[in-house]
Amino acid sequence: MSEIPPPCDRPLLRRDAERNRRRILTAARKLIAERGLGVGYEEIAHEADVGVGTVYRRFPTRDGLFHELFYDRVDAVVGIAEEALAVEDPWLALCQFMQRDFELQSSDRGLREFMLGRADSTELGQRARERIEPLVTELVERAQAAGRLRADVGQSDIAIILAMLGGLIDASIHVEPDLWRRYLAMVLNGIQRGGRHDEIPGKPPDQPQLDQILAGWVPPRRGQS
Repeated sequence: MSEIPPPCDRPLLRRDAERNRRRILTAARKLIAERGLGVGYEEIAHEADVGVGTVYRRFPTRDGLFHELFYDRVDAVVGIAEEALAVEDPWLALCQFMQRDFELQSSDRGLREFMLGRADSTELGQRARERIEPLVTELVERAQAAGRLRADVGQSDIAIILAMLGGLIDASIHVEPDLWRRYLAMVLNGIQRGGRHDEIPGKPPDQPQLDQILAGWVPPRRGQS
């Protein structure tokens, strides 16, 4: 896969065109953070106070818009995982990654949908998965080697847990925004290795299964192109 240039490498625009681009991005970031990836171009144009044709000229495809919105957010998730790997205690490292990842995503529904359900639909999403999955796998393997994480928990299980609690965030955000913390604590207690001898039913999904599960986790966005 070819390297994806950062948004700052785009050609320079006229001053008015650049102003419109920034207004569109500001509006899109606000609406998508609140309501998810299904926000339409007409809604973005209304929020930005520009014509819908201007939105299409600046961002002919939604993948291009998402690239602008989420490029630096992917870097942030990678940074969270790398910081966790620097924690000496492998179990605390895994717990820190999951908590900080949720803190980042709890404020941005669009980011949650992009990271969990759209990883197979854009080049940036695929690149994000390639960068993040090995770090999470290392966190899991370190915790297992230290005897702190159940041996029957895999990296894909962590992805499913993130998706499940992401759904809880969507359902509880306007009632109790931090409710996810309670259930994350319960989940971590459940997967921590202890004196229990009960087995977890089944096995972690393989990568094709995980892709299919996560792709169906969030509703399809409108106007996909």
